[in-house]
Amino acid sequence: MTSIAASLGIGSGIDTSSLIDQLAAASRTPKDNVLKAREETNTARVSTLGSIVSGIDNFASALSSLISGGSLFTQATSSDTSIVATSAMAGARIGNLSAQLEVKQLAAAQSIVSAGIANANDPIGQGALTLTTAAGSFAINIDASNDSLSGLARAVNAAGAGVTASVIQDSTGSRLVIKGATGQAQAFTLAVDPAADIGLQKFAFDPATYDPAAVTGMTLAQKAQDAVIKLDGVEVTRTANSFSDLIPGVKVDLKKAAVGATISIGSSRQTDAISQGVSDFVAAYNELKAMLDKATAPNTGVLRGDAGVREMQRQLANLTSTALSSTGGPSTLAEIGVRTERNGSLSLDSARLAAVIAADPDGVEAMFNPGQTASSPLIQIVSPYGRAKPGVYEVSDLVAGSGGNPASGNIGGMAGLVSGNQLISSYSAPSKGLIIEPLGNLASGTVTVDLGLGGALQAIRDALRSANGPLSGSQSRLGTETKSISEAREKMELRETAYRDQLVKQFTAMDKRVSAYKATQSYMEQQIKMWTNSKD
Repeated sequence: MTSIAASLGIGSGIDTSSLIDQLAAASRTPKDNVLKAREETNTARVSTLGSIVSGIDNFASALSSLISGGSLFTQATSSDTSIVATSAMAGARIGNLSAQLEVKQLAAAQSIVSAGIANANDPIGQGALTLTTAAGSFAINIDASNDSLSGLARAVNAAGAGVTASVIQDSTGSRLVIKGATGQAQAFTLAVDPAADIGLQKFAFDPATYDPAAVTGMTLAQKAQDAVIKLDGVEVTRTANSFSDLIPGVKVDLKKAAVGATISIGSSRQTDAISQGVSDFVAAYNELKAMLDKATAPNTGVLRGDAGVREMQRQLANLTSTALSSTGGPSTLAEIGVRTERNGSLSLDSARLAAVIAADPDGVEAMFNPGQTASSPLIQIVSPYGRAKPGVYEVSDLVAGSGGNPASGNIGGMAGLVSGNQLISSYSAPSKGLIIEPLGNLASGTVTVDLGLGGALQAIRDALRSANGPLSGSQSRLGTETKSISEAREKMELRETAYRDQLVKQFTAMDKRVSAYKATQSYMEQQIKMWTNSKD
Protein backbone atom coordinates (compact mmCIF):
# COMPACT_ATOMS: atom_id res chain seq x y z
CA MET A 1 0.00 0.00 0.00
CA THR A 2 1.31 3.49 -0.87
CA SER A 3 1.82 5.69 2.22
CA ILE A 4 0.23 9.15 2.33
CA ALA A 5 3.67 10.64 2.96
CA ALA A 6 5.13 8.89 -0.07
CA SER A 7 2.26 9.92 -2.30
CA LEU A 8 2.80 13.52 -1.24
CA GLY A 9 6.59 13.31 -1.43
CA ILE A 10 6.91 14.31 2.23
CA GLY A 11 9.50 11.74 3.31
CA SER A 12 12.05 12.58 0.64
CA GLY A 13 11.00 16.12 -0.05
CA ILE A 14 10.55 15.22 -3.72
CA ASP A 15 7.14 15.68 -5.45
CA THR A 16 6.92 12.03 -6.45
CA SER A 17 3.20 12.25 -7.26
CA SER A 18 3.81 14.82 -9.96
CA LEU A 19 6.85 12.93 -11.20
CA ILE A 20 4.83 9.68 -11.48
CA ASP A 21 2.07 11.50 -13.41
CA GLN A 22 4.59 12.96 -15.83
CA LEU A 23 6.40 9.69 -16.42
CA ALA A 24 3.08 7.78 -16.88
CA ALA A 25 1.82 10.44 -19.31
CA ALA A 26 5.09 10.36 -21.24
CA SER A 27 4.63 6.62 -21.70
CA ARG A 28 0.87 6.68 -22.41
CA THR A 29 0.39 9.77 -24.61
CA PRO A 30 2.26 8.62 -27.77
CA LYS A 31 0.48 5.25 -27.71
CA ASP A 32 -2.88 6.91 -27.06
CA ASN A 33 -2.30 9.32 -29.94
CA VAL A 34 -1.57 6.43 -32.30
CA LEU A 35 -4.80 4.66 -31.29
CA LYS A 36 -6.81 7.88 -31.56
CA ALA A 37 -5.46 8.41 -35.06
CA ARG A 38 -6.45 4.86 -36.00
CA GLU A 39 -9.90 5.36 -34.46
CA GLU A 40 -10.49 8.63 -36.28
CA THR A 41 -9.36 7.18 -39.59
CA ASN A 42 -11.43 4.02 -39.17
CA THR A 43 -14.49 5.98 -38.05
CA ALA A 44 -14.21 8.20 -41.10
CA ARG A 45 -13.88 5.14 -43.33
CA VAL A 46 -16.87 3.42 -41.74
CA SER A 47 -18.99 6.56 -42.08
CA THR A 48 -17.97 7.18 -45.69
CA LEU A 49 -18.47 3.56 -46.68
CA GLY A 50 -21.89 3.62 -45.01
CA SER A 51 -22.82 6.68 -47.11
CA ILE A 52 -21.61 4.94 -50.28
CA VAL A 53 -23.54 1.75 -49.50
CA SER A 54 -26.62 3.84 -48.76
CA GLY A 55 -26.00 5.74 -52.01
CA ILE A 56 -26.03 2.64 -54.23
CA ASP A 57 -29.06 1.30 -52.34
CA ASN A 58 -30.97 4.57 -52.77
CA PHE A 59 -29.94 4.86 -56.42
CA ALA A 60 -31.17 1.35 -57.22
CA SER A 61 -34.41 1.64 -55.25
CA ALA A 62 -35.25 5.09 -56.64
CA LEU A 63 -34.77 3.89 -60.21
CA SER A 64 -36.75 0.73 -59.48
CA SER A 65 -39.62 2.80 -58.03
CA LEU A 66 -39.58 5.14 -61.03
CA ILE A 67 -39.77 2.26 -63.49
CA SER A 68 -42.27 0.16 -61.54
CA GLY A 69 -44.54 3.20 -61.25
CA GLY A 70 -45.22 2.88 -64.99
CA SER A 71 -44.70 6.56 -65.80
CA LEU A 72 -42.03 5.68 -68.42
CA PHE A 73 -44.17 3.16 -70.34
CA THR A 74 -46.73 3.54 -73.08
CA GLN A 75 -50.05 3.84 -71.31
CA ALA A 76 -53.40 2.45 -72.36
CA THR A 77 -56.08 5.13 -72.61
CA SER A 78 -59.86 5.10 -72.43
CA SER A 79 -62.17 7.72 -73.90
CA ASP A 80 -64.46 7.40 -70.85
CA THR A 81 -62.83 6.17 -67.65
CA SER A 82 -66.17 6.29 -65.81
CA ILE A 83 -67.20 3.27 -67.91
CA VAL A 84 -63.88 1.55 -68.67
CA ALA A 85 -60.49 2.12 -67.03
CA THR A 86 -57.33 0.73 -68.59
CA SER A 87 -53.70 0.32 -67.55
CA ALA A 88 -50.59 -1.22 -69.10
CA MET A 89 -49.20 -4.36 -67.49
CA ALA A 90 -45.56 -4.51 -66.39
CA GLY A 91 -43.36 -5.82 -69.17
CA ALA A 92 -46.10 -5.42 -71.78
CA ARG A 93 -45.53 -3.96 -75.24
CA ILE A 94 -48.84 -2.37 -76.17
CA GLY A 95 -47.48 -0.14 -78.95
CA ASN A 96 -50.04 1.68 -81.09
CA LEU A 97 -53.27 0.40 -79.58
CA SER A 98 -56.68 0.97 -81.15
CA ALA A 99 -59.85 -0.84 -80.10
CA GLN A 100 -63.57 -0.17 -79.65
CA LEU A 101 -65.31 -1.56 -76.60
CA GLU A 102 -68.94 -1.60 -75.40
CA VAL A 103 -69.91 -2.71 -71.89
CA LYS A 104 -73.30 -4.38 -72.15
CA GLN A 105 -73.37 -5.97 -68.69
CA LEU A 106 -71.18 -6.03 -65.59
CA ALA A 107 -70.25 -9.25 -63.86
CA ALA A 108 -72.13 -9.74 -60.59
CA ALA A 109 -72.13 -12.12 -57.66
CA GLN A 110 -75.23 -13.96 -56.48
CA SER A 111 -76.52 -12.54 -53.22
CA ILE A 112 -79.49 -13.84 -51.23
CA VAL A 113 -81.07 -12.42 -48.09
CA SER A 114 -83.45 -13.88 -45.50
CA ALA A 115 -86.54 -12.37 -43.95
CA GLY A 116 -86.03 -10.35 -40.80
CA ILE A 117 -85.76 -12.05 -37.40
CA ALA A 118 -86.12 -10.13 -34.16
CA ASN A 119 -82.90 -11.37 -32.61
CA ALA A 120 -79.88 -12.88 -34.38
CA ASN A 121 -79.38 -15.27 -31.45
CA ASP A 122 -82.96 -16.60 -31.33
CA PRO A 123 -83.47 -20.27 -32.38
CA ILE A 124 -84.30 -20.77 -36.07
CA GLY A 125 -84.62 -24.57 -36.21
CA GLN A 126 -82.29 -27.52 -36.38
CA GLY A 127 -81.35 -29.92 -39.15
CA ALA A 128 -79.06 -30.51 -42.13
CA LEU A 129 -78.46 -28.22 -45.11
CA THR A 130 -76.43 -28.70 -48.30
CA LEU A 131 -74.66 -25.75 -49.86
CA THR A 132 -73.75 -26.37 -53.51
CA THR A 133 -71.32 -24.04 -55.29
CA ALA A 134 -68.91 -24.24 -58.21
CA ALA A 135 -66.46 -25.80 -55.73
CA GLY A 136 -68.79 -28.72 -54.90
CA SER A 137 -71.36 -29.67 -52.27
CA PHE A 138 -70.83 -28.88 -48.59
CA ALA A 139 -72.80 -30.26 -45.63
CA ILE A 140 -73.95 -27.78 -42.99
CA ASN A 141 -75.46 -28.97 -39.73
CA ILE A 142 -77.48 -26.83 -37.32
CA ASP A 143 -77.95 -28.25 -33.83
CA ALA A 144 -78.40 -26.95 -30.31
CA SER A 145 -74.86 -25.46 -30.32
CA ASN A 146 -75.48 -23.13 -33.26
CA ASP A 147 -79.27 -22.88 -33.54
CA SER A 148 -79.51 -19.19 -34.44
CA LEU A 149 -79.11 -16.82 -37.36
CA SER A 150 -75.56 -16.02 -36.20
CA GLY A 151 -74.83 -19.74 -35.81
CA LEU A 152 -76.02 -20.46 -39.36
CA ALA A 153 -73.79 -17.66 -40.72
CA ARG A 154 -70.78 -19.11 -38.87
CA ALA A 155 -71.53 -22.61 -40.15
CA VAL A 156 -71.76 -21.40 -43.77
CA ASN A 157 -68.45 -19.55 -43.51
CA ALA A 158 -66.76 -22.53 -41.85
CA ALA A 159 -67.79 -24.79 -44.76
CA GLY A 160 -65.20 -23.15 -47.04
CA ALA A 161 -67.52 -23.29 -50.03
CA GLY A 162 -66.43 -20.00 -51.57
CA VAL A 163 -69.37 -17.95 -50.32
CA THR A 164 -69.58 -15.45 -47.48
CA ALA A 165 -72.38 -15.26 -44.92
CA SER A 166 -73.09 -12.32 -42.63
CA VAL A 167 -75.87 -10.98 -40.41
CA ILE A 168 -77.05 -7.42 -41.01
CA GLN A 169 -79.39 -5.24 -39.00
CA ASP A 170 -82.17 -3.17 -40.56
CA SER A 171 -85.64 -1.94 -39.70
CA THR A 172 -87.05 -5.49 -39.91
CA GLY A 173 -84.54 -6.91 -37.43
CA SER A 174 -81.64 -9.27 -38.19
CA ARG A 175 -81.23 -10.77 -41.66
CA LEU A 176 -78.88 -13.39 -43.08
CA VAL A 177 -77.01 -12.42 -46.26
CA ILE A 178 -75.06 -14.98 -48.30
CA LYS A 179 -72.90 -13.79 -51.20
CA GLY A 180 -70.88 -15.76 -53.74
CA ALA A 181 -68.13 -14.87 -56.22
CA THR A 182 -68.75 -12.95 -59.44
CA GLY A 183 -69.64 -14.84 -62.59
CA GLN A 184 -72.58 -16.85 -63.82
CA ALA A 185 -70.86 -20.14 -63.00
CA GLN A 186 -70.58 -19.07 -59.36
CA ALA A 187 -74.33 -19.32 -58.71
CA PHE A 188 -75.09 -21.46 -55.65
CA THR A 189 -77.98 -23.31 -54.06
CA LEU A 190 -78.87 -23.93 -50.44
CA ALA A 191 -80.99 -27.05 -49.92
CA VAL A 192 -82.57 -28.05 -46.60
CA ASP A 193 -83.19 -31.64 -45.56
CA PRO A 194 -86.96 -32.33 -45.58
CA ALA A 195 -86.55 -33.77 -42.08
CA ALA A 196 -85.20 -30.48 -40.72
CA ASP A 197 -87.27 -28.20 -38.49
CA ILE A 198 -89.80 -26.09 -40.35
CA GLY A 199 -88.05 -22.89 -39.29
CA LEU A 200 -84.90 -23.97 -41.09
CA GLN A 201 -86.84 -24.70 -44.28
CA LYS A 202 -87.17 -20.94 -44.85
CA PHE A 203 -83.45 -20.71 -45.69
CA ALA A 204 -83.64 -22.97 -48.74
CA PHE A 205 -82.80 -21.32 -52.08
CA ASP A 206 -82.40 -22.46 -55.68
CA PRO A 207 -81.85 -19.79 -58.37
CA ALA A 208 -83.14 -22.15 -61.06
CA THR A 209 -86.64 -22.30 -59.48
CA TYR A 210 -86.67 -18.91 -57.78
CA ASP A 211 -89.96 -17.03 -58.24
CA PRO A 212 -89.95 -13.51 -56.75
CA ALA A 213 -93.75 -13.54 -56.68
CA ALA A 214 -93.88 -16.60 -54.44
CA VAL A 215 -91.09 -15.92 -51.96
CA THR A 216 -91.49 -17.74 -48.64
CA GLY A 217 -87.85 -17.77 -47.53
CA MET A 218 -84.64 -16.36 -48.99
CA THR A 219 -84.90 -13.51 -51.49
CA LEU A 220 -82.59 -13.10 -54.48
CA ALA A 221 -81.00 -9.70 -54.00
CA GLN A 222 -78.66 -10.07 -56.99
CA LYS A 223 -78.23 -12.86 -59.50
CA ALA A 224 -74.87 -14.26 -60.61
CA GLN A 225 -73.88 -13.11 -64.07
CA ASP A 226 -70.87 -12.67 -66.34
CA ALA A 227 -69.66 -9.41 -67.75
CA VAL A 228 -70.72 -9.03 -71.38
CA ILE A 229 -68.47 -6.91 -73.59
CA LYS A 230 -68.27 -6.16 -77.27
CA LEU A 231 -64.70 -5.74 -78.49
CA ASP A 232 -64.54 -4.40 -82.03
CA GLY A 233 -68.03 -5.81 -82.62
CA VAL A 234 -67.31 -9.28 -81.20
CA GLU A 235 -69.28 -10.15 -78.07
CA VAL A 236 -67.32 -11.89 -75.30
CA THR A 237 -67.95 -12.69 -71.63
CA ARG A 238 -65.76 -12.55 -68.55
CA THR A 239 -66.47 -13.82 -65.04
CA ALA A 240 -65.06 -10.65 -63.39
CA ASN A 241 -65.09 -6.93 -64.06
CA SER A 242 -61.31 -6.74 -63.98
CA PHE A 243 -59.29 -8.82 -66.43
CA SER A 244 -56.11 -8.74 -68.51
CA ASP A 245 -56.69 -11.42 -71.14
CA LEU A 246 -58.83 -9.51 -73.60
CA ILE A 247 -56.43 -6.89 -74.99
CA PRO A 248 -52.78 -8.07 -74.93
CA GLY A 249 -50.75 -6.20 -72.33
CA VAL A 250 -53.71 -4.20 -71.03
CA LYS A 251 -55.60 -4.57 -67.76
CA VAL A 252 -59.26 -3.64 -68.20
CA ASP A 253 -61.49 -2.53 -65.32
CA LEU A 254 -65.20 -2.26 -66.07
CA LYS A 255 -66.89 0.46 -64.04
CA LYS A 256 -70.48 0.37 -65.26
CA ALA A 257 -72.65 -0.96 -68.05
CA ALA A 258 -73.43 1.44 -70.88
CA VAL A 259 -75.34 -0.28 -73.66
CA GLY A 260 -74.85 1.54 -76.95
CA ALA A 261 -71.88 3.60 -75.72
CA THR A 262 -68.66 2.85 -77.62
CA ILE A 263 -65.46 3.43 -75.68
CA SER A 264 -62.26 4.00 -77.63
CA ILE A 265 -59.20 2.27 -76.23
CA GLY A 266 -55.87 3.70 -77.36
CA SER A 267 -52.33 4.32 -76.19
CA SER A 268 -50.20 7.25 -75.15
CA ARG A 269 -46.40 7.23 -75.37
CA GLN A 270 -44.56 8.80 -72.45
CA THR A 271 -41.71 10.35 -74.46
CA ASP A 272 -41.32 13.38 -72.19
CA ALA A 273 -41.26 11.18 -69.10
CA ILE A 274 -38.61 8.94 -70.67
CA SER A 275 -36.43 11.94 -71.53
CA GLN A 276 -36.79 13.28 -68.01
CA GLY A 277 -36.13 9.82 -66.57
CA VAL A 278 -32.86 9.51 -68.52
CA SER A 279 -31.84 13.01 -67.40
CA ASP A 280 -32.62 12.17 -63.77
CA PHE A 281 -30.61 8.96 -64.06
CA VAL A 282 -27.56 10.85 -65.36
CA ALA A 283 -27.84 13.39 -62.52
CA ALA A 284 -28.17 10.67 -59.86
CA TYR A 285 -25.25 8.72 -61.36
CA ASN A 286 -23.01 11.80 -61.29
CA GLU A 287 -23.98 12.53 -57.70
CA LEU A 288 -22.99 9.01 -56.66
CA LYS A 289 -19.78 9.21 -58.69
CA ALA A 290 -18.83 12.51 -57.01
CA MET A 291 -19.23 10.78 -53.64
CA LEU A 292 -16.98 7.93 -54.80
CA ASP A 293 -14.39 10.34 -56.25
CA LYS A 294 -14.19 12.27 -52.97
CA ALA A 295 -13.81 9.05 -50.97
CA THR A 296 -10.99 7.77 -53.19
CA ALA A 297 -9.10 11.03 -53.89
CA PRO A 298 -5.31 10.30 -54.03
CA ASN A 299 -4.25 12.38 -51.02
CA THR A 300 -7.40 13.11 -49.05
CA GLY A 301 -9.81 10.21 -49.73
CA VAL A 302 -10.35 8.07 -46.66
CA LEU A 303 -11.19 5.05 -48.86
CA ARG A 304 -8.43 5.44 -51.43
CA GLY A 305 -7.23 1.97 -52.38
CA ASP A 306 -10.32 0.21 -50.96
CA ALA A 307 -10.98 -2.87 -53.12
CA GLY A 308 -14.75 -2.80 -52.65
CA VAL A 309 -15.10 0.83 -53.70
CA ARG A 310 -12.81 0.30 -56.70
CA GLU A 311 -15.00 -2.59 -57.86
CA MET A 312 -18.10 -0.44 -57.45
CA GLN A 313 -16.53 2.27 -59.60
CA ARG A 314 -15.60 -0.29 -62.25
CA GLN A 315 -19.06 -1.84 -62.45
CA LEU A 316 -20.84 1.50 -62.56
CA ALA A 317 -18.50 2.67 -65.34
CA ASN A 318 -19.63 -0.34 -67.44
CA LEU A 319 -23.32 0.51 -67.03
CA THR A 320 -23.57 2.66 -70.18
CA SER A 321 -22.34 -0.22 -72.35
CA THR A 322 -24.46 -2.96 -70.71
CA ALA A 323 -27.09 -4.54 -72.99
CA LEU A 324 -30.47 -3.79 -71.43
CA SER A 325 -32.85 -5.15 -74.06
CA SER A 326 -33.00 -7.89 -76.68
CA THR A 327 -35.70 -6.34 -78.88
CA GLY A 328 -33.34 -5.58 -81.76
CA GLY A 329 -33.53 -1.81 -81.25
CA PRO A 330 -31.20 0.32 -79.12
CA SER A 331 -29.96 -1.75 -76.21
CA THR A 332 -27.43 0.42 -74.34
CA LEU A 333 -27.51 3.84 -72.74
CA ALA A 334 -24.67 4.91 -75.00
CA GLU A 335 -26.88 4.27 -78.05
CA ILE A 336 -29.54 6.69 -76.84
CA GLY A 337 -27.18 9.57 -76.07
CA VAL A 338 -25.76 8.90 -72.60
CA ARG A 339 -22.04 9.63 -72.93
CA THR A 340 -19.16 8.95 -70.57
CA GLU A 341 -16.88 11.99 -70.23
CA ARG A 342 -13.12 11.86 -69.70
CA ASN A 343 -13.53 12.28 -65.93
CA GLY A 344 -15.94 9.33 -65.81
CA SER A 345 -19.08 11.38 -65.28
CA LEU A 346 -22.08 11.03 -67.59
CA SER A 347 -23.68 13.57 -69.87
CA LEU A 348 -26.84 13.42 -71.95
CA ASP A 349 -27.05 14.30 -75.62
CA SER A 350 -30.69 15.37 -75.59
CA ALA A 351 -30.83 15.75 -79.37
CA ARG A 352 -29.57 12.21 -79.85
CA LEU A 353 -32.10 10.86 -77.33
CA ALA A 354 -34.98 12.69 -79.04
CA ALA A 355 -33.92 11.34 -82.44
CA VAL A 356 -33.72 7.74 -81.22
CA ILE A 357 -37.11 8.01 -79.47
CA ALA A 358 -38.66 9.37 -82.67
CA ALA A 359 -37.12 6.60 -84.78
CA ASP A 360 -37.73 3.66 -82.43
CA PRO A 361 -39.97 4.55 -79.46
CA ASP A 362 -40.67 0.89 -78.66
CA GLY A 363 -36.96 0.10 -78.57
CA VAL A 364 -36.18 2.96 -76.19
CA GLU A 365 -39.12 2.09 -73.96
CA ALA A 366 -37.98 -1.54 -73.82
CA MET A 367 -34.79 -0.42 -72.07
CA PHE A 368 -36.89 0.83 -69.16
CA ASN A 369 -39.81 -1.57 -69.43
CA PRO A 370 -37.97 -4.88 -70.01
CA GLY A 371 -39.84 -7.86 -71.35
CA GLN A 372 -39.65 -11.62 -71.73
CA THR A 373 -39.30 -13.37 -75.06
CA ALA A 374 -39.27 -16.99 -76.17
CA SER A 375 -37.23 -18.40 -79.04
CA SER A 376 -40.24 -20.34 -80.34
CA PRO A 377 -43.96 -19.55 -80.70
CA LEU A 378 -44.57 -22.93 -79.08
CA ILE A 379 -43.39 -21.46 -75.75
CA GLN A 380 -45.91 -19.20 -74.06
CA ILE A 381 -44.53 -17.29 -71.05
CA VAL A 382 -47.20 -17.18 -68.36
CA SER A 383 -45.40 -15.61 -65.38
CA PRO A 384 -45.39 -11.79 -65.24
CA TYR A 385 -42.12 -9.92 -65.67
CA GLY A 386 -40.15 -9.72 -62.43
CA ARG A 387 -40.86 -13.22 -61.17
CA ALA A 388 -37.68 -14.62 -62.74
CA LYS A 389 -34.32 -12.88 -62.63
CA PRO A 390 -32.99 -11.47 -65.90
CA GLY A 391 -31.10 -14.01 -67.97
CA VAL A 392 -31.37 -16.56 -70.77
CA TYR A 393 -32.86 -19.89 -69.71
CA GLU A 394 -32.86 -23.18 -71.60
CA VAL A 395 -36.07 -25.17 -71.98
CA SER A 396 -36.13 -28.69 -73.39
CA ASP A 397 -38.25 -31.78 -74.05
CA LEU A 398 -41.46 -29.74 -73.95
CA VAL A 399 -44.71 -31.62 -74.37
CA ALA A 400 -47.98 -29.73 -74.48
CA GLY A 401 -50.79 -30.81 -72.20
CA SER A 402 -53.84 -32.21 -73.99
CA GLY A 403 -56.71 -34.63 -73.53
CA GLY A 404 -56.33 -34.63 -69.78
CA ASN A 405 -52.60 -35.36 -70.00
CA PRO A 406 -50.51 -32.71 -68.25
CA ALA A 407 -47.66 -30.80 -69.84
CA SER A 408 -44.06 -31.87 -69.22
CA GLY A 409 -40.54 -30.61 -69.87
CA ASN A 410 -37.44 -29.02 -68.39
CA ILE A 411 -36.83 -25.39 -67.44
CA GLY A 412 -33.37 -24.17 -66.55
CA GLY A 413 -31.94 -27.66 -66.68
CA MET A 414 -34.42 -29.13 -64.20
CA ALA A 415 -37.82 -30.80 -64.59
CA GLY A 416 -40.61 -28.27 -64.47
CA LEU A 417 -43.30 -28.62 -61.81
CA VAL A 418 -46.56 -29.57 -63.50
CA SER A 419 -49.69 -27.49 -63.04
CA GLY A 420 -52.21 -28.62 -65.63
CA ASN A 421 -50.99 -27.36 -69.00
CA GLN A 422 -48.34 -25.16 -67.39
CA LEU A 423 -44.80 -25.82 -66.19
CA ILE A 424 -43.36 -24.00 -63.18
CA SER A 425 -39.59 -23.71 -62.84
CA SER A 426 -38.11 -25.53 -59.86
CA TYR A 427 -37.21 -23.22 -56.99
CA SER A 428 -33.73 -24.76 -57.05
CA ALA A 429 -33.15 -23.78 -60.69
CA PRO A 430 -31.63 -20.43 -61.75
CA SER A 431 -34.90 -19.80 -63.60
CA LYS A 432 -37.02 -19.92 -60.43
CA GLY A 433 -40.17 -17.85 -60.81
CA LEU A 434 -40.55 -18.62 -64.51
CA ILE A 435 -43.81 -20.24 -65.65
CA ILE A 436 -44.44 -21.36 -69.22
CA GLU A 437 -47.15 -23.17 -71.15
CA PRO A 438 -45.96 -25.42 -73.98
CA LEU A 439 -48.27 -24.93 -76.98
CA GLY A 440 -46.72 -27.85 -78.81
CA ASN A 441 -43.91 -30.37 -78.59
CA LEU A 442 -40.43 -28.81 -78.71
CA ALA A 443 -37.00 -30.41 -78.29
CA SER A 444 -35.22 -27.27 -77.11
CA GLY A 445 -35.54 -23.51 -76.91
CA THR A 446 -34.79 -20.51 -74.75
CA VAL A 447 -36.60 -17.91 -72.72
CA THR A 448 -34.91 -14.51 -72.40
CA VAL A 449 -35.74 -12.21 -69.49
CA ASP A 450 -34.25 -8.81 -70.28
CA LEU A 451 -32.32 -6.75 -67.73
CA GLY A 452 -33.70 -3.30 -68.34
CA LEU A 453 -31.96 -0.33 -66.72
CA GLY A 454 -33.51 -1.02 -63.31
CA GLY A 455 -32.47 -4.66 -63.45
CA ALA A 456 -28.92 -3.79 -64.52
CA LEU A 457 -28.43 -1.37 -61.64
CA GLN A 458 -30.07 -3.78 -59.19
CA ALA A 459 -27.74 -6.56 -60.39
CA ILE A 460 -24.73 -4.33 -59.67
CA ARG A 461 -26.11 -3.45 -56.27
CA ASP A 462 -26.81 -7.10 -55.41
CA ALA A 463 -23.35 -8.23 -56.55
CA LEU A 464 -21.65 -5.53 -54.49
CA ARG A 465 -23.81 -6.01 -51.40
CA SER A 466 -24.06 -9.81 -51.35
CA ALA A 467 -22.60 -11.69 -48.39
CA ASN A 468 -19.39 -12.35 -50.34
CA GLY A 469 -19.50 -9.13 -52.35
CA PRO A 470 -16.72 -6.52 -52.41
CA LEU A 471 -18.63 -3.88 -50.42
CA SER A 472 -19.54 -6.44 -47.78
CA GLY A 473 -15.85 -7.38 -47.69
CA SER A 474 -14.88 -3.76 -47.12
CA GLN A 475 -17.41 -3.45 -44.31
CA SER A 476 -16.08 -6.65 -42.76
CA ARG A 477 -12.49 -5.36 -42.90
CA LEU A 478 -13.45 -2.10 -41.25
CA GLY A 479 -15.36 -4.04 -38.59
CA THR A 480 -12.25 -6.11 -37.94
CA GLU A 481 -10.18 -2.93 -37.63
CA THR A 482 -12.68 -1.51 -35.13
CA LYS A 483 -12.37 -4.65 -33.03
CA SER A 484 -8.56 -4.59 -33.33
CA ILE A 485 -8.41 -0.98 -32.14
CA SER A 486 -10.63 -1.78 -29.18
CA GLU A 487 -8.46 -4.74 -28.22
CA ALA A 488 -5.27 -2.68 -28.63
CA ARG A 489 -6.68 0.05 -26.40
CA GLU A 490 -7.65 -2.47 -23.76
CA LYS A 491 -4.14 -3.96 -23.79
CA MET A 492 -2.56 -0.50 -23.65
CA GLU A 493 -4.70 0.42 -20.65
CA LEU A 494 -3.59 -2.73 -18.86
CA ARG A 495 0.09 -2.12 -19.67
CA GLU A 496 -0.01 1.55 -18.69
CA THR A 497 -1.83 0.78 -15.45
CA ALA A 498 0.81 -1.82 -14.63
CA TYR A 499 3.57 0.67 -15.52
CA ARG A 500 2.09 3.35 -13.25
CA ASP A 501 1.75 0.84 -10.42
CA GLN A 502 5.41 -0.06 -10.94
CA LEU A 503 6.41 3.62 -10.76
CA VAL A 504 4.43 4.11 -7.56
CA LYS A 505 6.09 1.06 -6.04
CA GLN A 506 9.57 2.19 -7.07
CA PHE A 507 9.16 5.78 -5.90
CA THR A 508 7.57 4.65 -2.64
CA ALA A 509 10.61 2.46 -1.94
CA MET A 510 12.94 5.30 -2.91
CA ASP A 511 11.06 7.71 -0.70
CA LYS A 512 11.41 5.36 2.26
CA ARG A 513 15.13 4.94 1.65
CA VAL A 514 15.73 8.68 1.25
CA SER A 515 13.70 9.31 4.39
CA ALA A 516 15.82 6.77 6.27
CA TYR A 517 19.02 8.37 4.96
CA LYS A 518 17.84 11.78 6.12
CA ALA A 519 17.00 10.41 9.59
CA THR A 520 20.46 8.86 9.84
CA GLN A 521 22.00 12.13 8.67
CA SER A 522 20.13 14.07 11.34
CA TYR A 523 21.22 11.62 14.04
CA MET A 524 24.86 11.80 12.95
CA GLU A 525 24.75 15.59 12.91
CA GLN A 526 23.44 15.60 16.51
CA GLN A 527 26.14 13.16 17.64
CA ILE A 528 28.92 15.15 16.01
CA LYS A 529 27.72 18.31 17.75
CA MET A 530 27.78 16.50 21.09
CA TRP A 531 31.27 15.15 20.44
CA THR A 532 32.63 18.54 19.53
CA ASN A 533 30.62 20.43 22.14
CA SER A 534 29.41 22.55 19.27
CA LYS A 535 26.71 25.04 20.11
CA ASP A 536 25.85 25.57 16.47
